[in-house]
Amino acid sequence: MEINLEKSDNLNAVLEVQIEKEDYHEKVERELKNQRKKAQIKGFRPGMAPPGLIRKLYGKAVLFDELNNIVAEAVSGYIRDEKLNLLGEPMPQPFDIDEEGDKDNFTFRFDVGMAPEFEVSVTKKTKIPLYKIKPDDKMREGFIQNYRQRHGEFRQGDITTLESMITGDIKELQAEGDDGLFVEGASMLVNFVADDHKENFIGKKVGDTIEFDLKETISNEAEISSLLRIPREDAKSIDGTFSFTINEIKNFEPAPMEPAFFKAVFETDEEIDEKQFRERIEKELEDNLQKESEGRFRIDAVEHMVKNTGIELPEEFLKRWLIKNNENLTEEEVMKEFDGFIKGMKWQLIRNKIASENEIKVDQDELVAEAITTTRMQFQQYGLHHVTDEQIEGYAKEMSANEEQARKLADRVLETKVTAWIRENAKAEEKSVTAEQFNKLFE
Repeated sequence: MEINLEKSDNLNAVLEVQIEKEDYHEKVERELKNQRKKAQIKGFRPGMAPPGLIRKLYGKAVLFDELNNIVAEAVSGYIRDEKLNLLGEPMPQPFDIDEEGDKDNFTFRFDVGMAPEFEVSVTKKTKIPLYKIKPDDKMREGFIQNYRQRHGEFRQGDITTLESMITGDIKELQAEGDDGLFVEGASMLVNFVADDHKENFIGKKVGDTIEFDLKETISNEAEISSLLRIPREDAKSIDGTFSFTINEIKNFEPAPMEPAFFKAVFETDEEIDEKQFRERIEKELEDNLQKESEGRFRIDAVEHMVKNTGIELPEEFLKRWLIKNNENLTEEEVMKEFDGFIKGMKWQLIRNKIASENEIKVDQDELVAEAITTTRMQFQQYGLHHVTDEQIEGYAKEMSANEEQARKLADRVLETKVTAWIRENAKAEEKSVTAEQFNKLFE
């Protein structure tokens, strides 16, 4: 066997694998013997078919499988041993075993994309904006209102509002004499009603009956399924006019600004007055804005580094590789995302080079810490704010034990550490902006 790498330029090459008979003959013969033992061929007892017949029936397939196995192992070993830094994966050139001139020796060729050589420069002359968001009263009150909504509750009401939950009986209005669908004790949120029909549900009292067109009023099939207590598949086809007779009204009330609410927000038994509450909210708001600022810095750092680091990629090879490995997408769909893919690949190369040259690594403790942070955020997104640290750590350990999840976690930690390195070594130009100005940066 002989393997050669022939470069057409600095970014493209052909990997050629020459296989001789001695590389595969013994394995092929051994497999043909196994096939003879297992073959069920009419007119012959198991294992007694003539070797020539077995070779005729299975020889080509066995040979092709063995060649593929040998070549795959050889290519993988060569890339590893030669420490080739490739982009994508080797792409085999067309090969037809019947068209090979020499029936004993075979040549396989693979197109490969080479990672480029480049230098990364980050100095105090490297200017990257660092936006500092100024909190205002509107933002502060919005932050508090979110907590009041989160800790609010439904209370018995007399008149429906936009924030009401109504319970009652739903009836499908059919032609006279027909029995329509009837649901007793159904509940629905007025806020989930389509905007054009909300007024029909506001200002009502217990005992009132509301008639409504089902699909125009509630467009979400999952909500229809839940409301009418029918399978989701059935919710697709059901339509028509329904009536809702209100038996109970509960209006949502945000949590009042009182010590019990202040303690609940910060999960403490410590007595907190409104002044202390607002001070803590201010600190939390500043922390959140700092995270927003750091997130934007990462975006701008990536933009700057990709734009100002001279990197060329084997784009034609990468286009073919992407199309081949995304068979569920059309070529047009792949091309639509290609520029973003190239930008992401350039950043990944830059990030990894910075990490390698500056010995930036991710250790197990950092991996677990990231898993804990991610798990806690996921619980909070689902409104689960009282999960114990022990439960969170348990879920985090499961996450970090999963190979794919662990890779994503490590990737995020590395991204954070490299961004911090850039910020430390570049000149972060602080710019004070309002929340509105900051949001416009993402438009």
